[in-house]
Amino acid sequence: MQAEEKQQLITYLSQFVTVARWEKIISVLQQRTRYITVILEDIYQPHNASAVLRSCDSFGVQDIHIVENKNTFTITQGVTIGSDRWLTLYRYNQRGINNTEECLKKLKNEGYIIAATTPYKEQITIEELSVKKKVALMFGSEINGLSEYAQNNADVSVKIPMVGFSESFNISVSAALCLYDVISRLKKEHNNWELNETEKLYLELDWLRKSIKGGELIEKKFLRQKGVGSNE
Repeated sequence: MQAEEKQQLITYLSQFVTVARWEKIISVLQQRTRYITVILEDIYQPHNASAVLRSCDSFGVQDIHIVENKNTFTITQGVTIGSDRWLTLYRYNQRGINNTEECLKKLKNEGYIIAATTPYKEQITIEELSVKKKVALMFGSEINGLSEYAQNNADVSVKIPMVGFSESFNISVSAALCLYDVISRLKKEHNNWELNETEKLYLELDWLRKSIKGGELIEKKFLRQKGVGSNE
């Protein structure tokens, strides 16, 4: 489906959502970014996994990369409150390979700086992490943290300053604190953090589809009338 055809479909489908929902979609799109992304490696507690997704949605981070070498990533709807529906989730869970390696290779090829969050290696604080280039924040499992491979192949290690007896925050808290800091600085320091128009168009259509009950039938009828293909 060409961009012009997608726009026609969006205009048509927008009639089937409330004004409040349509305005919300447009508003959220303006604050979405792929400049910052999140990598979750072997998170096994559904509550933590879901809380991180909710934070990503709340701070406007669109893409989350989920590595499942040892643990299966499970979403708890009662925690996400449906926020995961509006995110783009990439899952790396092939058997017999290092899925962390596959994930990091993909993101580095796309120009991301890989920032490993760990309290155990020589590192900079989250406030010192530069946002001049695209950043992928990487968080590890609840007990063991990031794998040795992840730590050794990250471009930089970051920590959240702590002054108590505890060595680290819960992963969901860590993710929220890190995202708040980098997203706040990103919007102040960088002019090119927003989605491009093609990305906005794709998500606008996707979110509309998810907002309309029976939307698939409505869309098929429209496409038949227009003689337009149904491919994305």
